[in-house]
Amino acid sequence: MEKAVAAPLSKKKIKTTSLSKRSKIIKVITDAILDKKGENIISLDLRKINEAVADFFIVCEASSHPQVRAIAEHIKTETIKHCKEEPHHFEGRQSLNWVLIDYINVVIHIMLPDTRKFYKLEEMWGDAAKEEYIDK
Repeated sequence: MEKAVAAPLSKKKIKTTSLSKRSKIIKVITDAILDKKGENIISLDLRKINEAVADFFIVCEASSHPQVRAIAEHIKTETIKHCKEEPHHFEGRQSLNWVLIDYINVVIHIMLPDTRKFYKLEEMWGDAAKEEYIDK
């Protein structure tokens, strides 16, 4: 007797649900950054890069330490409120030069301009598809 094989359609549904959840969290995060006047916001789609530690990086700049803190806290509040997601990891809150918020598949980097220029994340992940976000 042959074993039953699951139809490919069920696999496709799971991916669609996952993608829309991921899209929602990215939108909530980028909107939260824009709410607090974050600048030079980009997302890097790392899904096609084998060495990547996440599916997406979102990178932005803040002009001061208080703004870095405000953006980070607003992202955390908004993702809990709209997506029911808590960060898996949150670091950099002491120095506030570079705050990293890790949601496993989406990692946010909030940096001061000099820190961003020094580490050049966009260049390091230059093979990734890039999308820019602008306040409208």
